[in-house]
Amino acid sequence: MSVISASADPSSLQLSPIVAGAWRMAEWGFDVGQRLQWINEALALGIDSFDHADIYGDYRVESLFGEALAAQPGLRDRIRIVSKCGIKLTSAQRPAHRIKSYHTSAEHVRTSVENSLRALRTDRLDLLLIHRPDLLMDADALALTFEQLKAAGKVLHVGVSNHTPSQLQLLNARHRLATHQIELSPLHLPPLDDGTLDQCQLLGMRPMIWSPLGGGRLFAADDAHASRVRECLAAIGQRHGGASVATMAYAWLLRHPSRPWPVTGSGRVQGLREAVAALSIRLGAEEWYEVWQVGAGREVA
Repeated sequence: MSVISASADPSSLQLSPIVAGAWRMAEWGFDVGQRLQWINEALALGIDSFDHADIYGDYRVESLFGEALAAQPGLRDRIRIVSKCGIKLTSAQRPAHRIKSYHTSAEHVRTSVENSLRALRTDRLDLLLIHRPDLLMDADALALTFEQLKAAGKVLHVGVSNHTPSQLQLLNARHRLATHQIELSPLHLPPLDDGTLDQCQLLGMRPMIWSPLGGGRLFAADDAHASRVRECLAAIGQRHGGASVATMAYAWLLRHPSRPWPVTGSGRVQGLREAVAALSIRLGAEEWYEVWQVGAGREVA
């Protein structure tokens, strides 16, 4: 079993209060200059952490981001890069993948990291996450792989994404994890009471939150549930200086005592601004429960 060192304390991971997600970058149609501008505009807003995964954009997004970094020497040292591995998609970019599956073997993780470093044109990942729980995960072997990647300076911190509390506990017992990236929004509430966020607080592990706006569903005109949540957020936003629905959704997440890092998904600078604006808003407990109640479709028991 791996030895957990004090230096592996999850509190040593530092990310900006809002993390910029690059998941959809291939869909934005940005040229190199526009990608570089997006990164610099995020930095101007205090966002210095950028979320990736090897599979994003059919294995293309990391390269798009890396091209932008290469266009401005020195930019890499001003930002933090998060990436994920462990999902094998069937893709022309990966012809050896016969079916979609999850894989956390030492060979796959090391190869994935090398591919990400090459695509991002960097020598290190500030944070590596295992993207989905591998049912064949050998926790001892994966912990050793983490140690080797850290010793080589190729990965500074490690964590997981989308794992159950028991799956995280197994791996964390072998190697101290820095964070857990999970889906949470007023339209997706399970982590609040399935033990996920309780575990984060117990371990002193700040979670990362993906799809904080429900993957855009929050603004769907033909979704009655989303419409009710949107109306609730808008009403509370009026009490906080007319803040937008998006800003109030981020403020709702930030109110949780686990001190989450929300991950945006927007290529619009205004989308980044709305997320950052939430940092200056603190909801009251009753306001938070107003949103929860509409999201859950019921009062608390």
